[in-house]
Amino acid sequence: MTDSIQDPPDVGDPDEAARSTPVAISSADATPEPPASASERSPEEGRKKKKKKKKKNDDGKLGSNRGIETMFRTSYRTHLDLSQMADNKANIMISINGIIISVVIASVSPKIDSNPWLLVPTTVLLVGCVTSLVFAVLSARPRVTSHIVTLDDVRSNRANILFFGNFVNMNEDDYLNGMASLLGDAESLYTSMMRDLYSLGGVLARKYRLLRTAYTLFMISLVVSVVLFITVFVAFTPTDLPL
Repeated sequence: MTDSIQDPPDVGDPDEAARSTPVAISSADATPEPPASASERSPEEGRKKKKKKKKKNDDGKLGSNRGIETMFRTSYRTHLDLSQMADNKANIMISINGIIISVVIASVSPKIDSNPWLLVPTTVLLVGCVTSLVFAVLSARPRVTSHIVTLDDVRSNRANILFFGNFVNMNEDDYLNGMASLLGDAESLYTSMMRDLYSLGGVLARKYRLLRTAYTLFMISLVVSVVLFITVFVAFTPTDLPL
């Protein structure tokens, strides 16, 4: 019995087998693709970005909304603080002048008959204090300017209804319609707030102008009256003073 010798299986070329065998590449070994450069981006993507930028610029003609709100809030707070400061200064001047006038009238006036040389300095002091008091009262006195405003004026952005002196002459329906149209238009709203700030600035300018006059008159009258009191005391010796 002869042994049959079987031929070994045909393996083929090892290089060819290696080439035909698929090699699995793990995700960790994969190299990420670099981001597309500006030249490789599609023109449609660039147009979208340009439209977004243009829209932002169009919406922010007066600046960003947060910046505008901060500016108006700061301006209103500053104006109100300055107005409160002016009223406090006016109250101080009214109190000081009132005290001086009361003391002079109660203490010095009865002695003028026996001491006529006190008449001139006392008169200067009283006149100066009274004038300063008048200007201080004018500064602290409320002053309301009112204008006749219609709904058409509000819609055409010719009037400011944020100030009560203007809308107090309107009926309730016209006021509500005017506020609704004002709130619906950002540009008209900002314009009305600017006008309101301008009006507050005018009121502050008047207050501080009257206050400056009041303080100046008080200072001048006080200095002049003190100088006159010293002068008459020095000029009139005890032997010259009337009994």
